[in-house]
Amino acid sequence: MDEKFFSFEVTASDQKARCGVLKTPHGEIETPVFMPVGTQATVKTVSPKELEEVGASIILSNTYHLYMRPGHKLIERLGGLHHYMGWEGPILTDSGGFQVFSLARLAKVSHDGVSFQSHLDGSKHLLTPELVIEIQESLGSDIMMPLDECLPYPMTEEQVQASVEITLGWEKRCLKAKKNQNNSLFAIIQGGMYKNHRQQCAQELLSMEGGDAFDGYAIGGVSVGEPMELAYEITDRMTEVLPKPKPRYLMGVGMPVDIITAIGLGIDMFDCVIPTRNARNGMLFTDHGPINIRNSQYHEDPQPISESCACYTCQHFSKAYLRHISLSKEILSPVLNSIHNLHYYLSLLSDARRAIKENRFASFQQQFLSQQTLVRS
Repeated sequence: MDEKFFSFEVTASDQKARCGVLKTPHGEIETPVFMPVGTQATVKTVSPKELEEVGASIILSNTYHLYMRPGHKLIERLGGLHHYMGWEGPILTDSGGFQVFSLARLAKVSHDGVSFQSHLDGSKHLLTPELVIEIQESLGSDIMMPLDECLPYPMTEEQVQASVEITLGWEKRCLKAKKNQNNSLFAIIQGGMYKNHRQQCAQELLSMEGGDAFDGYAIGGVSVGEPMELAYEITDRMTEVLPKPKPRYLMGVGMPVDIITAIGLGIDMFDCVIPTRNARNGMLFTDHGPINIRNSQYHEDPQPISESCACYTCQHFSKAYLRHISLSKEILSPVLNSIHNLHYYLSLLSDARRAIKENRFASFQQQFLSQQTLVRS
């Protein structure tokens, strides 16, 4: 791809952990980076201005949801996704494969694509690799993802092998369907928890079109019910075989302990709904692990979530107030909670980048993990 549209450069490394700069048509991104999830052209409860204020440099939106409502052609007519949602920074759009399998009724997978009924009105659709690319090019995504099949855990080896073959065929068709040089295209490596099938999938993707077909590589199909230690093993194996000059994206992994661990394995990009979804349920992230602001111990607590946090929420509100508005189901509650959680995540990634540049990531990781109370979500 022409460098003026998209490029990636590794700028610092500390063992496997690395920093980089990802250049897109809508701006540069420092990696490792966390991408807030704006599934339906909005990061829930948080405005684009607030996203900028907490330090977001790129967000993720979803092809399936925007295809179903309001429709990619409508968004294209209204100036594209960036203009439509008022976000001027880069946008990565997920292909929608995971949502088809998790939300749509009666989804059927074939080499042609995925036929399904809408989760909104039951209407019938066929999502093909070509349509996935058409949708994302209409949206004007900076980074597009190909159609893939995301399997739950556990699955038999025979099921995984068949799925990988379908996914590889879909991704090859996505490459052929791509027309717009302003949109970069990442590959997605599937293969379940079987290292041999992951290896096969990665090698075939790496060999497509002479070995330089994709602008980046994503590890999909993790955080789908498997023990995270197994996900770490798969991630570690994949970063060993993926090309160093290309960005690496671990899809859907979002607890802070898992993100920091994965950075140590060489991952550059992350996304997850956890910081905003859990904020709506009263879970707030701190350097000592998450807390539930609804707990009675915060009834008269005059302190902010974290005295060292510079976010708007911590600078202006006590835990007692945040507990009160959460229990009262005030609309302001998820707004303030989400601002804090996103600021926490993005500050954590900033601290990780600084540690890599200063060649002290191992001690940073050890200290961080030692003081975290591990909570899975």
